Amino acid sequence: MAQKEEAAGAAGAASQNGEDVENLDDPEKLKELIELPPFEIVTGERLPVNYFKFQFRNVEYSSGRNKTFLCYVVETQAKGGQVQATRGYLEDEHATNHAEEAFFNTILPSFDPALRYNVTWYVSSSPCAACADRILRTLGKTKNLRLLILVGRLFMWEEPEVQAALRKLKEAGCRLRIMKPQDFEYVWQNFVEQEEGESKAFEPWEDIQENFLYYEEKLADILK
Repeated sequence: MAQKEEAAGAAGAASQNGEDVENLDDPEKLKELIELPPFEIVTGERLPVNYFKFQFRNVEYSSGRNKTFLCYVVETQAKGGQVQATRGYLEDEHATNHAEEAFFNTILPSFDPALRYNVTWYVSSSPCAACADRILRTLGKTKNLRLLILVGRLFMWEEPEVQAALRKLKEAGCRLRIMKPQDFEYVWQNFVEQEEGESKAFEPWEDIQENFLYYEEKLADILK
């Protein structure tokens, strides 16, 4: 499994400029794009189509993908049973805070003890060890928080440190799942920009089910 690499910055820059993110074979062009200044944490309601198609694709080898995209649904429930829901997305450039940490810094910086929080993340790849530690610390001090994390890919899953971090998340009550094809469709419908007045159907890529099963097996082995 390739690590998230610096070329993803080029991919992000290319897609922002309307270029083909899958066609970065020119070394000079790649060098030019990589040297662009790093992005800040970006938040919004819907992410561009090109970002979704490139960053969320559940490929086995994630070359060129060093950004993390995190789509979230936050449901808060009062004692009377009333539920309010908010949704949106975060993206990071790994020169700054990762998206998981940015979520707790910007989206949910504090928790009301009178409310219950049910949070669902749809993330392009699973947390690194440092982000897993931040999640653990937040869960440890926030007993009214329930967190479900669905990931498109496993990040550096062969590393013992990462495997141990994922197991600790499970032990702390965090639910971890690999995104199924239906989950990618949900993200497409609810978090990806659509043409005004038109909702285009999600088109699964050829190996989406095969790669889901691949990662599901790897995660089960890690968590058992």
